[in-house]
Formats: sequence, C-alpha cells, structure tokens
Amino acid sequence: MAKTDLILLHPPTYYDFRKRPGIYGPISDVVPSTPIFEMYPIGFTSLSEYLERHGLKVRIVNVAMKMLKDRRFDVEKFIRHNKPIAFGIDLHWMAHIHGALALAELIKKFHPDTPVILGGLSATYYHEEILRQYPFIDFVMRGDSTEKPLLDLLKAIKREKEFKNIPNLTYRDGGNGIQANPITYVPEDLNDIAIDYRHIMKKVVRFMDPVGYQPFVDWYTYPVTAVFTCRGCTYHCKTCGGSSQTFRKMANRPKPAYRDPVLLAQDIFNISEHLNAPIMIIGDIFQPGQEYGATFLREMKKRPIENHIAFEFFLPPSRNQLERIAESIINFNIEISPESHDEEVRRAFGRPYGNEPMERMIADAIDLGCKRIDLFFMIGLPKQTYQSVMETVDYSRLLLERFQPYDKLIPFISPLAPFLDPGSTVFEEPEKYGYRLFHKTVEEHRQAMMSPSWKYILNYETEWMDRHEIVASTYESGRRLNRLKAEFGLIDQKTADAVEMRIEKALRIMAEIDRIMAIPDPVRRESELDAMLNHPLSLETYSMSTVCEKKELEWPTRFIRMNFFRIIKTLVARRKPNVSNPSPTGSS
Repeated sequence: MAKTDLILLHPPTYYDFRKRPGIYGPISDVVPSTPIFEMYPIGFTSLSEYLERHGLKVRIVNVAMKMLKDRRFDVEKFIRHNKPIAFGIDLHWMAHIHGALALAELIKKFHPDTPVILGGLSATYYHEEILRQYPFIDFVMRGDSTEKPLLDLLKAIKREKEFKNIPNLTYRDGGNGIQANPITYVPEDLNDIAIDYRHIMKKVVRFMDPVGYQPFVDWYTYPVTAVFTCRGCTYHCKTCGGSSQTFRKMANRPKPAYRDPVLLAQDIFNISEHLNAPIMIIGDIFQPGQEYGATFLREMKKRPIENHIAFEFFLPPSRNQLERIAESIINFNIEISPESHDEEVRRAFGRPYGNEPMERMIADAIDLGCKRIDLFFMIGLPKQTYQSVMETVDYSRLLLERFQPYDKLIPFISPLAPFLDPGSTVFEEPEKYGYRLFHKTVEEHRQAMMSPSWKYILNYETEWMDRHEIVASTYESGRRLNRLKAEFGLIDQKTADAVEMRIEKALRIMAEIDRIMAIPDPVRRESELDAMLNHPLSLETYSMSTVCEKKELEWPTRFIRMNFFRIIKTLVARRKPNVSNPSPTGSS
C-alpha cells in the first residue's frame, strides 16, 4: 500500500481520561457523543473525500473513540507505527484543547520531522498564539473551508516548496517569526465538496478500521447521519462562535455559503440507500430564502423515502412552510432551540422571536403529522437567573399540558459548557454583556481541562449566576424536567428513576470535590482527588445521561438499520463523487 499522505486525528477532551477521568457533568447529554466528545467533526469527511478525489491518500482515526472502546489501546504505539506525510488534528471547539495538544506533542516525540497541522474555528482564533506557545504545531489552517488550501499545503510539503502563496495558512517563516497568509479562500457555495458516507464506507474497508471511523460511541446501533446546508450564518447569537459577526471577523466570510438544494437532496437519497436511520439537516433550509427551501422540498417529493428527516430551524417556520415539508417528507421531525422561555433572555442571547410564533409552529406541526418536536433550552445565558431556569421547566409543563395528547414534544435543558466560544461577541466583550471570563488564553483553557469537575472547568460566570449557581440550576432543572417527562409519559418510570439517581450521585460527588478543593495542603488535596476520580466507573456514573437519558435523543429507526446488500454493492463499485457546480437556486 502506498504511503498515506495525511492522517486526520480526532482527540479526546482530556488526554489520558482513562487514567484520570474528571467529572465532566451533563455537558454532552443533549448530543450523541459522550463527555469525551468523541464525535469527530463533519468536516473530516469532506476533507477526506476532497483530498482523495484530487489524488491524495487520507485516513481518519478517531483516537477518542479508540480510547473509549478499548482501555488497552496504546495511542503512543499507534502514532509510532504510522508515519504519513503529515498529521492533521481538529481544534474546532476548545473542549478538545488538552487532547489536541497532547496528540501533537506525541507526534513530534516519535516523528520530529513530520508536520502537524491544526484546523477548526478555535485553531483559527488562536492561530498565532498556538504557533508561538507550542513548538510541536507546525501549521494552522484557518477559516471554515480548508479543503483546497489543505490540498495546496500537502502538495507543497511533498515537493518541498515554500508556503507563502497558500491561502488561509499560518506557519513559522523559518526564523523566529510567524507568517499568517490572508484568508482568501472563502468559497461562495459548497457545491465542490461533499459529506459522502459512501466514501467513508470504502475507507473503513481499506484500513480495516471500523472503530477509527466510528462517529460516536453508539453509532453502529443508532446510525444517525447528517447533511449540511451551509457554512456561515445570518444570525448573531451572542455566545456562538459560528455567528455571522464571528464568521466575518475570523473566517473572512461576509455571507453564508450554501450547498445547492438539488445536491442536498441527493446527499439524503445517497444515505437512504444505505441506512434505514434518521438524517439530520444541519442548518435551516429557509435561511437562504423561500425558493431554496421550496426547491429542496420539490426534489425530496420526487423520491419519497421512509427515513426520519430532522429539520433544524433558527426561526419558527410558517404554516405554509410546514405544509410544504409535510407534502414532501413522509417522516419529518423538528429541532428548534428557543434557549429560554423568557423572551427577554432569548432576545439578549440573539434569538429574534417570541413564544407565540413558536407555539403556533408546534400546533401546526402536530396538525400536519410531525413525528417529533425537540425543544432545546440552555443555562448560562445573558440576563438569566436561577429562578428563570426553573421557570423554563414550568413553561415546559404548560406546553406539554396544552398539546396533550401529543406525546412527542420533548423538552431538553443543558448548560452552556464547558467554554464560551472564542471569537463570540460575549467572549470578546464579556463585561458589556454581564459575563466574567476565567480563561482566555489557550494555555488557560488547557489547564482548565485538568480540573476535577466541570464547575472548575467552566470559563465563565455571569452577573446573574456564578459558577455554583450555574451548576446547581443545571442539576435541579434537570431533575424537575425529568420528573415532568415521566409524569407526561415521555419516558418510563424506570428511566426517570435512573436519571434521578444519577443526579443525586452527581450532586454528592460535586459536593465532595468542593470539600477537597478547599483543602489548603496541595499534596493532600491532590491525593484525595486522585483517590476519588480514579474509580473505573466515574465517567459513566457522574457524567453520562445525567440530566436526561441519552436514548431520549433518538428518533425512530427501522429494525434493520443498514442495507447491507447496498453497502456491499457500493464497496465494490467505482463511483463519481456527488459534487458539481450548478447555479444555486435561492442561495443568496
């Protein structure tokens, strides 16, 4: 087999969490992954497909997943035995900062001459600081679209050419200086890239590594997938590192880039041929305009599929929009994040709508046969108090009462944790919005990830809630919402009892950590922390399915979740990538 050009590594949050797992809390309860955040970025898939299409050999290795699945997996041995042209590590969210830097340092330990490339929004924000502080990082690829610049960089590395003309790249100039090339590669559409799961299936077979390509820990029993409409956003949520203002400043993106709606529909058809499982559409299909959404739904209507399709909405859709969805999608589901029941808090955060249009949307969606509606609320918002968090649960009760007997309206609540997004408006001007930041630099974030519990990892508190109140309101609102779901039959009593028990255990262990952290003798303090945290079940007991059962997130799947005949046919067939360059309809 020819030498691999690039190995993309996805790190765990903390390296090595198997030796000393922290109490990460319910920070991942409303996403498919565990608190180790083993779900690698969807951009890995598009990078791999694009680079392979242009003649390079790429491998994805989900290091976090391998560590989770096998406590004996030797990361150092794996890195020592693999020497590609370059390694790439994602640093999209700061939750991965400890693991990302640790993997980079290991690579340089065994392969001092092999380049290490970082990419992602957080890497983009901290690009110069990363190269100044950490000599084991060679390059930072900046921006939200790095497929072509990364191709240019790998070609330059292979041919030993200079890097000054590669867009979006930050690197050391050979002396003591750092060169940041301008971010000039900012594609106006996403039609030349693809999230192609057929490509991933072939790679699994090529490297005989199903775990290394596994998206999250339960994926093979619940193979949910995602397609994306865009990169960028038109909204300006105050704590979001992917807001319109942040994209303009960090990624030089003046407006979102959209995938052509015809290609988007084809992406879904390709998945449905292989998997009988839910498909999540990332990005509001009406954000680019009415015609974009209408074109996409017309395409979907031509070829009805039975997979459950989940639509993400940034604003509550109108009755007319929902009618178009109902006419085109057999099993449609809705996700929307009002963040808070309090309209003032919601506006302060950046969600520009009230409760009335959201409640109208719920009524219309139920009337039109929506299979499920998920509402996501958050803790740690501007102007939000402890009492306001409890009132969000009260509001959830009112919704459940109003829309009985519909039993698929599912509210969730979780903390804004562990970090505020670098580059977000609140991160840049915390005092203006009532926030206090504890960690701002890369090293401060890295050190925070070594803390024993998520209360001490949090990089912020607000003038309305300190860190203790954020933690306390998370567990109490989770307990109340858990009981509410059991009362209305959204979960069975056994599940509710299990969640309640985990909340009680988490509260006790958090109190014990607070006691230990107050010990003035550092040697004794560290000894007691080690003794408490090194329990083999601490991660599962105190940080997973804490305020809700992970299974509550799952949309229905068919009994046979994978079309094995079609998968085998795909593995042996040659194919053309699902990319083109049509003129997007309604994409501006």
